[in-house]
Amino acid sequence: QVQLVESGGGLVQAGGSLRLSCAASGRTFSSYAVGWFRQAPGKERDFVGGLSWSGGNTYYAEFAESVKGRFTISRDNTKNTVYLHMNSLKPEDTAVYFCAANPGATASYRASWYVYWGQGTQVTVSS
Repeated sequence: QVQLVESGGGLVQAGGSLRLSCAASGRTFSSYAVGWFRQAPGKERDFVGGLSWSGGNTYYAEFAESVKGRFTISRDNTKNTVYLHMNSLKPEDTAVYFCAANPGATASYRASWYVYWGQGTQVTVSS
Protein backbone atom coordinates (compact mmCIF):
# COMPACT_ATOMS: atom_id res chain seq x y z
CA GLN A 1 0.00 0.00 0.00
CA VAL A 2 1.06 3.54 -0.74
CA GLN A 3 -0.36 6.58 1.00
CA LEU A 4 -0.14 9.91 -0.80
CA VAL A 5 -0.40 13.32 0.84
CA GLU A 6 -0.52 16.53 -1.17
CA SER A 7 0.47 19.89 0.20
CA GLY A 8 1.40 23.33 -1.03
CA GLY A 9 -1.91 24.62 -2.23
CA GLY A 10 -3.16 28.08 -1.42
CA LEU A 11 -4.30 31.41 -2.73
CA VAL A 12 -2.15 33.15 -5.31
CA GLN A 13 -2.61 36.04 -7.71
CA ALA A 14 -2.74 35.51 -11.42
CA GLY A 15 0.76 35.27 -12.83
CA GLY A 16 2.11 33.81 -9.62
CA SER A 17 3.60 30.43 -8.85
CA LEU A 18 3.02 27.54 -6.50
CA ARG A 19 4.73 24.25 -5.88
CA LEU A 20 2.61 21.31 -4.88
CA SER A 21 4.12 18.32 -3.14
CA CYS A 22 2.98 14.72 -3.23
CA ALA A 23 4.65 12.78 -0.45
CA ALA A 24 4.40 9.01 -0.46
CA SER A 25 4.63 6.68 2.48
CA GLY A 26 4.19 2.98 2.88
CA ARG A 27 6.77 1.96 0.36
CA THR A 28 9.28 3.44 -2.04
CA PHE A 29 7.58 4.51 -5.23
CA SER A 30 10.52 5.65 -7.32
CA SER A 31 9.46 3.32 -10.14
CA TYR A 32 5.79 4.25 -10.00
CA ALA A 33 4.13 6.47 -12.53
CA VAL A 34 2.64 9.57 -10.94
CA GLY A 35 -0.15 11.69 -12.30
CA TRP A 36 -1.48 15.07 -11.31
CA PHE A 37 -5.15 15.84 -11.77
CA ARG A 38 -7.42 18.73 -10.90
CA GLN A 39 -11.09 19.13 -10.32
CA ALA A 40 -12.98 22.39 -10.32
CA PRO A 41 -16.45 22.66 -8.74
CA GLY A 42 -19.05 20.98 -10.90
CA LYS A 43 -16.49 19.63 -13.34
CA GLU A 44 -14.80 16.33 -13.99
CA ARG A 45 -11.37 15.42 -12.70
CA ASP A 46 -8.95 16.40 -15.46
CA PHE A 47 -5.44 15.27 -16.22
CA VAL A 48 -2.81 17.94 -15.63
CA GLY A 49 0.45 16.07 -16.07
CA GLY A 50 2.14 12.76 -15.55
CA LEU A 51 5.61 11.54 -14.76
CA SER A 52 6.68 8.21 -16.19
CA TRP A 53 9.68 6.09 -15.30
CA SER A 54 11.92 4.88 -18.10
CA GLY A 55 14.45 3.03 -15.95
CA GLY A 56 17.23 3.92 -13.56
CA ASN A 57 16.91 7.56 -12.57
CA THR A 58 15.32 8.62 -15.84
CA TYR A 59 11.83 10.04 -15.97
CA TYR A 60 9.83 11.94 -18.52
CA ALA A 61 6.80 14.15 -18.14
CA GLU A 62 3.78 14.90 -20.26
CA PHE A 63 1.24 17.63 -19.76
CA ALA A 64 -2.20 18.66 -20.76
CA GLU A 65 -2.26 21.34 -23.43
CA SER A 66 -3.81 23.82 -21.03
CA VAL A 67 -0.74 23.80 -18.78
CA LYS A 68 2.04 22.95 -21.19
CA GLY A 69 4.90 25.41 -20.90
CA ARG A 70 3.71 26.64 -17.51
CA PHE A 71 3.80 23.53 -15.31
CA THR A 72 6.63 21.09 -14.70
CA ILE A 73 7.00 17.95 -12.61
CA SER A 74 10.01 16.79 -10.65
CA ARG A 75 10.67 14.16 -8.03
CA ASP A 76 13.05 13.67 -5.16
CA ASN A 77 13.38 9.98 -4.51
CA THR A 78 15.37 10.59 -1.35
CA LYS A 79 12.21 12.16 0.05
CA ASN A 80 9.78 9.87 -1.74
CA THR A 81 8.12 13.03 -3.06
CA VAL A 82 6.91 14.29 -6.41
CA TYR A 83 6.40 17.99 -7.10
CA LEU A 84 4.16 19.93 -9.44
CA HIS A 85 5.67 23.31 -10.21
CA MET A 86 3.04 25.73 -11.42
CA ASN A 87 4.04 29.04 -13.00
CA SER A 88 2.13 31.84 -14.72
CA LEU A 89 -1.00 30.76 -12.95
CA LYS A 90 -4.38 31.78 -14.32
CA PRO A 91 -7.78 32.01 -12.64
CA GLU A 92 -8.88 29.01 -14.70
CA ASP A 93 -6.24 26.93 -12.90
CA THR A 94 -8.34 27.19 -9.75
CA ALA A 95 -9.25 23.68 -8.61
CA VAL A 96 -8.51 20.96 -6.11
CA TYR A 97 -5.32 19.26 -7.22
CA PHE A 98 -4.73 15.56 -6.69
CA CYS A 99 -1.73 13.36 -7.14
CA ALA A 100 -2.10 9.71 -8.02
CA ALA A 101 0.28 6.79 -8.44
CA ASN A 102 0.37 3.41 -10.09
CA PRO A 103 3.04 0.69 -10.00
CA GLY A 104 3.10 0.76 -13.79
CA ALA A 105 5.95 2.79 -15.23
CA THR A 106 4.04 4.83 -17.81
CA ALA A 107 1.69 7.53 -16.63
CA SER A 108 -1.79 7.67 -18.03
CA TYR A 109 -4.09 10.60 -18.63
CA ARG A 110 -6.98 8.44 -17.41
CA ALA A 111 -7.82 8.85 -13.73
CA SER A 112 -9.30 5.36 -13.57
CA TRP A 113 -5.87 3.84 -14.27
CA TYR A 114 -4.37 5.01 -10.99
CA VAL A 115 -4.48 2.87 -7.88
CA TYR A 116 -3.42 5.31 -5.18
CA TRP A 117 -4.75 8.82 -4.61
CA GLY A 118 -4.06 11.67 -2.28
CA GLN A 119 -6.74 13.72 -0.57
CA GLY A 120 -6.22 16.80 -2.71
CA THR A 121 -5.08 20.34 -2.07
CA GLN A 122 -6.95 23.51 -3.01
CA VAL A 123 -5.37 25.98 -5.42
CA THR A 124 -7.12 29.31 -5.89
CA VAL A 125 -5.88 31.86 -8.39
CA SER A 126 -7.32 35.33 -8.08
CA SER A 127 -7.57 37.73 -11.00
